[in-house]
Amino acid sequence: MFQTRLGHIAYTFADLRELLGRASARKSGDELAGLAARSAGEREAARSLLADVPLQTLLDQPLIPYETDEITRLIVDGHDAHAFAPISSLTVGELRDWLLSSAPEQLAGVRGGLTPEMVSAVCKLMRSQDLMLVASRCEVVTRFRNTLGLRGHFSTRLQPNHPTDDPRGVLASCLDGLMFGAGDAVIGLNPALDSVDSCTGLLHLLDDLRQTLDIPTQTCVLTHVTNTLQAIDGGAPVDLVFQSIAGTQRANRGFGIDLALLDEAHAAALSLNRGSLGHNVMYFETGQGSALSADAHHGVDQQTCEVRAYAVARRYAPLLVNTVVGFIGPEYLYDGKQIIRAGLEDHCAGKLMGLPMGVDVCYTNHAEADQDDMDVLLTLLAASGVNFVMGVPGADDIMLNYQSTSFHDAWYVRELLHRPPAPEFAAWLERVGLTARGELSLPGAGTPLREALKQLGAGA
Repeated sequence: MFQTRLGHIAYTFADLRELLGRASARKSGDELAGLAARSAGEREAARSLLADVPLQTLLDQPLIPYETDEITRLIVDGHDAHAFAPISSLTVGELRDWLLSSAPEQLAGVRGGLTPEMVSAVCKLMRSQDLMLVASRCEVVTRFRNTLGLRGHFSTRLQPNHPTDDPRGVLASCLDGLMFGAGDAVIGLNPALDSVDSCTGLLHLLDDLRQTLDIPTQTCVLTHVTNTLQAIDGGAPVDLVFQSIAGTQRANRGFGIDLALLDEAHAAALSLNRGSLGHNVMYFETGQGSALSADAHHGVDQQTCEVRAYAVARRYAPLLVNTVVGFIGPEYLYDGKQIIRAGLEDHCAGKLMGLPMGVDVCYTNHAEADQDDMDVLLTLLAASGVNFVMGVPGADDIMLNYQSTSFHDAWYVRELLHRPPAPEFAAWLERVGLTARGELSLPGAGTPLREALKQLGAGA
């Protein structure tokens, strides 16, 4: 039990779960679940108590029982005591001070010693500028056919979704994105028809595009991991295995997965040996509220559940991880202010956990948010070193029916903050004439790219 008094009001919190929930920034999901602070005073009381909690206590007292949850077992059994040693004597508040005053190599050194609960707790004590500063010091580099996450670079997923998976529509969106220099993180499509045969056809379509244009990137069809395993068995050109993940065993069961299945998929992707520069072969998506929406949160607040999902991702050294921050809807993040806060939290927490963190800067049409809010979050994330964001035609996903970031938005970041794409991809853009000295350009008549585009058009 935790107790304190602010002024004439006494506050009591039954356990760590309640303390973490009450200390969280305001989120509609936590409020609807009865986990949030009931007043600003209670929130500040919880934060003052949380600041004095030793990190060792968060390690010793799992929020979800070890015996009943494989994610808790993963966190406890995989904890790196050696990496934890430099910070083992600190409280949560002292960890915040240490993070803000430490060099990048020190932050990298303690990654394996940080549990999701420690990371979630310290993020609850941080202002937006704290989250940005700490995240900006965390460089997480991954490789498959290019090099992602280098300091000072900024990447995009080219997301060519189509409501009927029409190959002509998919290719048109791909070419639109490439013209704006998008796609170095991945050319990744959410299929409208989620069958193995349909996904296999889309995998071939994207791989043919990549090979025809000799693009130094990777492709992915974001289908369920079991479909991807079947596609691999059928000889499909699978670069990355995608899966949505959550932070509790029960929530992952709702996604139809467990760690054993992810282990199998990871091994299968590695066996294909398709990467030319590296072997980071997994792509995970997460989002605050997924465990709450499945009634699989065990009384744990949505931010802490989210960071527990990062422990799952960390197990597989993925190429890409992104939080689809506003996608679940206003039931979990009500407005632009809450989406911005959650996006900064997720980015910082993921980077502290050692993940190549991206953010889908997005909202649903029934949320109290608009594109100006997304411009703010995009700029803050880019300034704090986000690995990648989405590139969607017109920022409007016509298949998933939500609002994200456009190819133009990504180029705005490049212009404003001088953030080039992955080096190999940037060199390709120059070679084929899509950029000239880093500025957007058009390939000349008769160039190999123009001829290849004609062939693709004829084939579609």
